[in-house]
Amino acid sequence: MIRHAGLVAARVGGSWRGVLIEGPAGAGKSDLAIRALAHGFRLVADDRVTLWVSAGRLFGRAPEALAGLLEIRGLQVVRVAALPLAEVALAVRCGTPERIPDPAFAELLGVSVPLIGLDLREASAPAKLSRALSHFDERGKRRI
Repeated sequence: MIRHAGLVAARVGGSWRGVLIEGPAGAGKSDLAIRALAHGFRLVADDRVTLWVSAGRLFGRAPEALAGLLEIRGLQVVRVAALPLAEVALAVRCGTPERIPDPAFAELLGVSVPLIGLDLREASAPAKLSRALSHFDERGKRRI
């Protein structure tokens, strides 16, 4: 399945954990990916993400034609060092987040993934991605 989304990943507890960033065109998905790279994340895919399930876990990668490419809107498309794939550990949807939301999940290809709403253009958005990744364990349960 191909999704109109971006995928970045951070190293958490010895493994790469991916964040699927969803939103309409022009919402700031690529802009957030650029800023996340400066916060220790690595690009997996920009603009389109190929998703698949293996052993009950959801994974994503860039379609071959887009691998290693990142759009800097208004300027150019650049080549960046990218991971070939990552497990999707968190889904982010563009929007205005609630102050303290109840746990939410996205069903993607039959796999339940923790879901948060995020204003993608907030300066703190990359830090919130890091915090959210560390907030959930490998099974999507909140850590206390």
